[in-house]
Amino acid sequence: MKISVIGCGYLGAVHAATLASMGHSVVGIDVDATKVAQLARGLAPFHEPGLDELLRDGHATGRLRFSTDPAEAKAAQVHFLCVGTPQDKTSDAADLTFLVSATEALLPHLAAGAVVVGKSTVPVGTVDMLRGVLAPRPDVLLGWNPEFLRQGTAVKDSLVPDRLVYGVDGGRAGAFNPATGAPLGVTAALDAVYEPLLRAGIPRLACNFATAELIKSAANAYLATKVSFINAVAELCDAAGADVSELSEAMGLDPRIGSRYLHAGLGFGGGCLPKDIRSFRTQATALGVSAVEDWMGLVDSVNLGQRARTVELAAEMCGGTLAGRSITVLGASFKPDTDDIRDSPALDVADRLAAAGAHVTVTDPKAVNHAWRRYPRLRFEVSTGRALQDAELVLLLTEWDEYRQLCPEAAGRLVRRRVVLDARNALDAAAWQADGWTVRGLGTSAAAVPAATAVR
Repeated sequence: MKISVIGCGYLGAVHAATLASMGHSVVGIDVDATKVAQLARGLAPFHEPGLDELLRDGHATGRLRFSTDPAEAKAAQVHFLCVGTPQDKTSDAADLTFLVSATEALLPHLAAGAVVVGKSTVPVGTVDMLRGVLAPRPDVLLGWNPEFLRQGTAVKDSLVPDRLVYGVDGGRAGAFNPATGAPLGVTAALDAVYEPLLRAGIPRLACNFATAELIKSAANAYLATKVSFINAVAELCDAAGADVSELSEAMGLDPRIGSRYLHAGLGFGGGCLPKDIRSFRTQATALGVSAVEDWMGLVDSVNLGQRARTVELAAEMCGGTLAGRSITVLGASFKPDTDDIRDSPALDVADRLAAAGAHVTVTDPKAVNHAWRRYPRLRFEVSTGRALQDAELVLLLTEWDEYRQLCPEAAGRLVRRRVVLDARNALDAAAWQADGWTVRGLGTSAAAVPAATAVR
């Protein structure tokens, strides 16, 4: 099929590349000429495992190209809207300005019978608004196909998704011919797009527009709830002398609960999860559903509280004051396997440490170049070894594999004090303690810092 992808940020670039890998002819459209030029060279403007290879393959086969001109989309049969919907600058609501602008720019170039499909995460009612934009073209079909990508595994999530969701007029009843069961309209078009995935047995669900608009935010709200719940329990474990890692392992064996996202630590960040739960809360407020509004407010506050709690523990491990202490932070991106620093818990904590007077050095395998301009009071090092030199306290704040696999004995030769705050509960504490390190996690049994080294 001939397909256009409007918006080539994180979602759009991955979607365009994976569609091309399925055999479609794809053009990606974006207003950012620098981004388009980089993608046209087969290079992703961000770190995502496996994406550069897909981009290069798409260019080599001639199935993938990028442009700044919306007219390049005129031959496409299906147009995917993948434009960002960031949090509004003055509220917790989603900003739909870019989505509307992109749809308006696409409007003159839609062929008769074209199908426009939104993938962006949007609040309820967005489809109705876009219907108004597309009103001059009653021959164009509109659908919604929410994305469920996770940074760091986005290529896999696109090629082997857990499910495909189609939001269509009339919901399930409008998705298929009642007499034959054959797919209709938007459903038929999306079935053709995703034919290789459907043939592989990926589940497909058809629903009405309101359901499709809510699904991604509701899913993220539930995941955020699990993360904040176990982090609240971690604080309880600290107070009671329990170990949250052992507790969550036991809880996760209950099939009604499951172990995924039940890992205590510094909490979530990034450009999606915090934004989505705040938008979800705003939608609940607008619709008068106070239970969801209150719940999401609590989830958000517990998550943000983990950052303040980590700073407090760091001060405690430095003998009560951070002023003048040399601290190394392992990790700058909001999660491993990405260079995204949007709402990064690691950088937030590092900046708070520096604000309290500490001399903070931050290292990260991929995110240093994105971070150093935005955080002028932090020192950045690409080399983990140089970052650890003479540290009085080490904080593991992003659980990259290379930090999990650090040799405690080798690291111990570099630092001034063998004291580590593992805010992701990712290290083998016993192995580090065997090499003379004092290890503290969030919600694990407290380890006292030796009094002789607690202060200078």
